[in-house]
Amino acid sequence: MEEPVDDPSVWRCGVGALAPGRTAKFRLIRRGKPIDGFIINVGGRYHAYVNRCPHAGTPLDQWPNEFLADDGRYLICSTHGAVFDPESGVCLEGPCPGTRLDLLIVDSDGGSLVVRWPT
Repeated sequence: MEEPVDDPSVWRCGVGALAPGRTAKFRLIRRGKPIDGFIINVGGRYHAYVNRCPHAGTPLDQWPNEFLADDGRYLICSTHGAVFDPESGVCLEGPCPGTRLDLLIVDSDGGSLVVRWPT
């Protein structure tokens, strides 16, 4: 799924590699530090976030690439059960309502999705 990239602050994958309702985990480098992120396809619209709960600072996924609640409608933090809207990253319930996941930028470049840090 992942495409090779010379710039470690950018992640790429083919548009067709991420089906609706699916997620993919990746790592970006920012200011020399590795930061884990993930992308989700919500009905053909792509959203990417830093893999860190705003409440506890822990990764959302307990198991690799397990970000969705059992019903597949929401993102969930495995540490404290915080529930996040997959399209906005806003916490809807749990210990940190109203806070949000750190957003990453998703662009398309021909047949690829490109994830990068906001400027």
